[in-house]
Parts: sequence; C-alpha cells; structure tokens
Amino acid sequence: MIVDLPNTTISKVSKSLVQIREQGGAVALGRVLTLVIQTNFKGIEPAIHSANEASREHPCRIIVVADGDAKGSKKTSGLDAQIRVGGDAGASEVIVLRAHGEAAKDPESLVTGLLLPDAPVVAWWPSEAPVKVSESAIGRIATRRITDAANQSNPHAYLRQLAKSYVPGDSDFAWTRLTLWRAQLAAILDQPPFDPVTAVEVTGAVDSPSTDLLAAWLELKLKVKVKLIRTSRGKAVAGIRGVKLIRKSGDIEIVRNVPDVATLIQPTQPTREITLPRRSDRDCLSEDLRRLDPDDLFGKVIKFGFHAKTPTPTVTKK
Repeated sequence: MIVDLPNTTISKVSKSLVQIREQGGAVALGRVLTLVIQTNFKGIEPAIHSANEASREHPCRIIVVADGDAKGSKKTSGLDAQIRVGGDAGASEVIVLRAHGEAAKDPESLVTGLLLPDAPVVAWWPSEAPVKVSESAIGRIATRRITDAANQSNPHAYLRQLAKSYVPGDSDFAWTRLTLWRAQLAAILDQPPFDPVTAVEVTGAVDSPSTDLLAAWLELKLKVKVKLIRTSRGKAVAGIRGVKLIRKSGDIEIVRNVPDVATLIQPTQPTREITLPRRSDRDCLSEDLRRLDPDDLFGKVIKFGFHAKTPTPTVTKK
C-alpha cells in the first residue's frame, strides 16, 4: 500500500503512520533499527529497492530524505511525503520525504520525529556523501554511517578525506565489497606451505576505491610492500582485477578477467575457477546492517593502512 501526502508536515506524516497501523494492522513491532537514507530525487527508487531487499534480513523503518527539486518542478519550499507498507515495503515500512527549498536545509528535524524509539539509527548515503559524515545533520544522530566512495566524483580523494575524518561507526561500501576477496585470500594463506609472503601485487581499475583498500589491508596485515597496478576501466570487468602473492615456494595468483568468476593459480596445484562476483548494494547493505558496533578492522585499515601510506599506483594500459 502506498499513501501520498503532498504539501505536508512531519506531524501529519506521523499521524498517518498511526492511522495506517490501526486500519491495516501494520505494526512496527520487530523493527530492529531505523535506516535513514539521504539521496537526491533521482536516487530514491534504487535506494529503496536495495533497502527493501536488505530489510528481509533486517526488519526496519526506512526513512528516505531526498532534497533538490525534480526536473521541471516549480516548487520553492515545502515537503511532500509518501508512506509505503506491506508488499511495497519489503519487511519494513518506508517513509519518503521529498523536501524543497527551505524545508531541505534541516534534514535532522525532518527525521527526528519519525525515528523508532529506543532503536539504533543507521545512516546511508548511496550517492553523494557529506565531506565529514559524522558531523553532518544526519550523521550526528546515527550510530553507523555508510557511504560509497565509488559513487563520489573522485573516489580516491574521498577515501583520503574519510581517512582523515574517520570516527568509529563510519563505513564504506568500497570496504564491504572486499569481503569475498578477503575471505578467499585468508583461506589460501591458511593452507600449507606456510611460507611468508615477501611481496604483493594488486591490480584494479583506475576508478576502483576497493582496490586501494585491498592493497592497504594486505600491506597492513602482511607487513610487506604492496605494488598497486592500475588498469583502464573495462566494460566487462570493473573493480579489482587480480592479486599476486609472491612467496619462495611459488606465486599465488587470483585473476578475474570476466565478471563473477576468477582463476586461482597456485604452485603444484591445478588451476581452477572460483566464484568472485561483484557485490550488489543490497548485499553490501545487508552485511553492514549485521553489526551496529564500529568496524574496528576498517578503522585500522583506513587510518593506519590507507591514510598512513597510500600505495603508489602504476598505471598500465588495458
């Protein structure tokens, strides 16, 4: 069910929520958190789709705060709202707030009256994020703050800024997209022979912030020099292209030349294919919502690995 509330107020939205629960039986019981999404008008539907899918694992109230006038709109100031429950809201209830003009200048006041009582608040910026998320209007009220460096105008510059301004509770999809890569690399190094890694090469697309973070993580954990190799962005494969672990007993390589599948090359073992898909926003959001405490490992990587010594890239041709 979708209820539109044009030219409204937060008080009217809150009352409408109560009426919908009384009339239709939709309740907020079982909601474990409030997810606040801040985006532009264009990003509303993709963000809601990902959040609805993630809500099946993490039932929550979703509040979407969108500012900036839609193309062709003549509105100067005001608030339009929409409430979605039932089949239109996954396992959650969705409140969409489209703010225009002066109403868009104080997003904190828009969402405060709609937060679930005594429940954690998670903030997500699927597109452009504030320079310092923890000091932004929405970031100040959130226990977890999720951004996506890949969607910033300059992903690498954004990571450098995040490294300087990081506070516990900050997270980024560029890190969450590495979960499968980190698990695979850890599993490989947990097998004999247990020769130490003497050097590492990480190859990734020139616009991939995840490549930066993977190199920083490996350098921090293995305490070796990591060579970061940049390739031009390809249409077939985006993001990380491969990792080479150099050891005396022979090099180990993971190479991804096609989407979702990588080739694992190990000494004395047959070459085989492994599944390494690029994770969707839904997958990343679901993972980040599983823990509401700070991600200490990400904090160490971004502050002491990435910020302290960003690997020097070597740009190569595709």
